[in-house]
Amino acid sequence: MKLVKSLLLGSAAGLTLVAGAQAADLPIKKAAPVEYVRVCSAYGAGFFFIPGTDTCMRVSGRARFEAGYSQGYSRSSNNGDLMGYQGLGRLNVDARTQTAYGTLRAFVRFDMSSRTGAYLKSGTQERIARAYTATGVDTFSRAQQFVNVDKAFIQFAGLTAGRAASFYDFYAHDFEIIGTSLGSDVASTNLLAYTATFGNGFSATLSVEDPIFRKTPLFGTATAGNAASQFQIFTAASANLTPVLVNNAAGVPIGEAFYDVRQASRMPDFVGALRYDAAWGSAQLSAAVHELNAGNASTVLTFGGATIAPGSVVTPRIGTEYGWAVQGGLKFNLPFIAPGDSLYLQGSYGEGAQLYTGYSSYIGGYTVSAGNTQGAPFPTFFADAAVNPITGKMELSTSWTVVGSYLHYWTPEWRSALIGSYGEMSFGKTSRALLGGLNFNGLGNPVNSPGVSLFSASLRDTSQLVAGASIIWSPVKDLDIGVEGLYNRVDIKNGRVIDQNKAPGGVAAGVNAAGLPVAANGAVLPTTNYADTFQVRMRVQRDF
Repeated sequence: MKLVKSLLLGSAAGLTLVAGAQAADLPIKKAAPVEYVRVCSAYGAGFFFIPGTDTCMRVSGRARFEAGYSQGYSRSSNNGDLMGYQGLGRLNVDARTQTAYGTLRAFVRFDMSSRTGAYLKSGTQERIARAYTATGVDTFSRAQQFVNVDKAFIQFAGLTAGRAASFYDFYAHDFEIIGTSLGSDVASTNLLAYTATFGNGFSATLSVEDPIFRKTPLFGTATAGNAASQFQIFTAASANLTPVLVNNAAGVPIGEAFYDVRQASRMPDFVGALRYDAAWGSAQLSAAVHELNAGNASTVLTFGGATIAPGSVVTPRIGTEYGWAVQGGLKFNLPFIAPGDSLYLQGSYGEGAQLYTGYSSYIGGYTVSAGNTQGAPFPTFFADAAVNPITGKMELSTSWTVVGSYLHYWTPEWRSALIGSYGEMSFGKTSRALLGGLNFNGLGNPVNSPGVSLFSASLRDTSQLVAGASIIWSPVKDLDIGVEGLYNRVDIKNGRVIDQNKAPGGVAAGVNAAGLPVAANGAVLPTTNYADTFQVRMRVQRDF
């Protein structure tokens, strides 16, 4: 047994020596060299070369917590939510390559957040498809998830193509914790633009932009909740109808036609901007053209239910109109006051282009009307145009805004901003008077109620003031801890309206001898000509 064991061990040793000798004769295979990430200094801090390419990339982002308190006048429905909260995450990817034509750049930004409660839960973002709401009993319209491709554009040889901020904008709420001053701020739109640089700080841009992100509904049945209301026409939730009187062949009014005034996307918006940048600051002059259109008559009703004979009704066609806006802005760098100090001044005027002047920025966009606070005593209207119910002609609204914002550094760690803005919005006198005086009830019978229209909330001309201040502490680089307070007031420029806060659902059935509105039971209804509110918000934000 010992002999067998010795033979086996000796054989194993011999095989090991042979294998070792053969391995020594084989060529040695070297490991592939490791390509380490290299710093790219051509475009600033944080860029590195993508291994194996000549493209430099920077990855950055943001984490943010926000909480806010908003004043309310009502506890009905969701109006009892005075507090709101938000957690937000942001991811930026910036890739740049140097070419014979200059820098080729691609930039992508993703924003994701969870919002709850008053104000921070945004109806504007839902209407433009950037957010979706909860559907639970206690969470419906209170909790909201926000997912948005905020930026996705390519820049090359003066060309910008993709999803980017509108070239019309200038100040765009730069110094505000949550942008709410009056003024245009469309941070995400689809566009194709070319920028020419002339040297010495001068440049000019021509941009073709997606019109969907600048559409305010025409005046019709659609409300903030997309429900029929203003003419009591019970239609599909997506409908937006407006009435126009129709005549027979002899020119005598015999009924109403209800036109679909949802706007189609037929022509892009055209934006032009001239800009100058220097050590003292910046200046910009921009202009935009915006198409307004309407569809055909969807329903025709006759007074008294008379039969409509072929050719007996003449329905006017609502023609296409073109809104426009102009804006001028200045930014002054004020290092002689304190390093980092800056002052913005901006003004904008438009016809049929409310989202270019930004009159609805505080209250909310992409809706024909909204209240400035929970349970507001009356709605504020933002329609780009109203259709004259007699002529069928589209009459454009006019709006203008001015804003000033000053950022001051008390110390390198402490800074404050002061914000003040004012604007006015007016509608065509003819359409406003007719739509208020003729109470279309959806049955084909316009009922003229003298005096009652004086207290109608429809299409009132308004003015608006938004003012605020903030204080922010940055104990370390890229960390902000701040609080901001804002005040908003909306004034009716012509007459008074029934105070829906004090008389919810109140409708004037007539006026008394003193000219005051009264309900059907004869009770005098309270009226008002202004609505104001305030908000306080705080933020903790880390950029990296």
